[in-house]
Amino acid sequence: MSRPIDNVAMEKQYTIRLRDAVARNPFVRMAAPATAELAAGEHIAIVGPNGAGKSLLVDMLTGKFLLREGTLDYDFRPAATNYAYKNIKYITFRDTYGTSDFYYCYQMRWNQTEQDDVPEVGDFLNVIPEGDVRDRLFRIFEIEPMLAKKVVHLSSGELRKMELAHNLSSAPRVLIMDNPFIGLDAAMRRQLYELLEELSHTDSLQIVLVLSMMEDVPDFITHVIPVNDCRAGAKISLNDYRALYAAQDAARVADEEALFACIDKRIAELPYKNENYTSDEVIRFSNVNIRYGERYILKNLDWTVRRGEVWALRGQNGSGKSTLLSLVCADNPQSYACDISLFGRKRGTGESIWDIKKHIGYVSPEMHRAYMKDMPAIEIVASGLFDTVGLYRRPHPDQMGICEWWMDIFGIAAIKDKSFMQLSSGEQRLCLLARAFVKDPELLILDEPLHGLDTFNRRRVKRIIEAFCHRRDKTLIMVTHYDNELPATVSDTLTLCRNL
Repeated sequence: MSRPIDNVAMEKQYTIRLRDAVARNPFVRMAAPATAELAAGEHIAIVGPNGAGKSLLVDMLTGKFLLREGTLDYDFRPAATNYAYKNIKYITFRDTYGTSDFYYCYQMRWNQTEQDDVPEVGDFLNVIPEGDVRDRLFRIFEIEPMLAKKVVHLSSGELRKMELAHNLSSAPRVLIMDNPFIGLDAAMRRQLYELLEELSHTDSLQIVLVLSMMEDVPDFITHVIPVNDCRAGAKISLNDYRALYAAQDAARVADEEALFACIDKRIAELPYKNENYTSDEVIRFSNVNIRYGERYILKNLDWTVRRGEVWALRGQNGSGKSTLLSLVCADNPQSYACDISLFGRKRGTGESIWDIKKHIGYVSPEMHRAYMKDMPAIEIVASGLFDTVGLYRRPHPDQMGICEWWMDIFGIAAIKDKSFMQLSSGEQRLCLLARAFVKDPELLILDEPLHGLDTFNRRRVKRIIEAFCHRRDKTLIMVTHYDNELPATVSDTLTLCRNL
């Protein structure tokens, strides 16, 4: 239970103090009573692997869950009030990808004439008071070119920038951010890091970052709370934790090689299928133009992808990467007005959207935020066999066996019967990756596939991608803002520039 500050015997000054806490709801309990404290002057990183219970701990710290046992105390001085909802700003993975925004529609399916009543970015950001803070946020996140855009036209990276600018302007006492750096290009990550570092020197603000990768922990963090197996570990200084983590990770890397070699072998033994390659060309764009109003997203684009090629698709946030992929997957209505061919067949010559999708495996941040289905994880994976959001026909037993095989490859077989909505964001991403691979597609499109994954799962998924691409005639297009995430098999690169 949460108690007023006057009733708390204070050994030292703290901001948030959780002691021996057990949630009343058994479905959101951690494996052991949780103790965690944010002391005055500290900046904390809550770090742990996917599914470790980091979000559960944060939900307890923010008072989301009623407690059956233990205590939760706050001391937000010098803030005017001691209410958590006024002093804590929690930016979650979901919030920064826009699912809390009811205007969200699966990106790019809208056409311009249908969006007269859809708000522009400026409608959301005009609440930020004019002044130095507004000017700085607009400059750092490059908001000015976005102001006249419809919200549904924002890329996933631009959505994050909009949400971050909005939330950082509210001057909270405690700012909690879940994986704040994912989805941002390198320049934007650097600027956000510098902004957070500057904010960390503000006496009235404390920062808590929830991170899956140790590499993302900034130097201004003072302490780390490790979380594993739904247990909150003791708080430890950043330097001590880095030394401990380095030793543990070196041992893990040695153990991983045998596992990854087994994964390589299993994927290499998959049978060869050649259903579509009457042409050597997988994709051909000829002078493709996409615009909304007067603004071009893609302009005069010529691009050819041949079978067996592995492409890295690069570009800053808002440069048109998601738009390009939506054209390939037939998710953009303007694709039928463009000169586009897939597998040697010109778009619009009689094929249905399902004819196109059945040969493509696809995962993206947009798909992740749209895929909110309260159904078993294995059914999420199985929906990839039919290219549906949800499962509307029962797979045959042999098809379910294929789903289980891919879930085992991605290391999520143990959660196959768990509801997708009860999984962590990292576990959800692994399910959606298995969904993309499950039909053994000729063309694999991976848009920021490693978002939210911990260090081990990033290495595992990267190895799976590389093993898949070593197979005959498999074609890959991959988007990432991290060069070290790209598979070693990359053969070509397309870099898009933003049309301002």
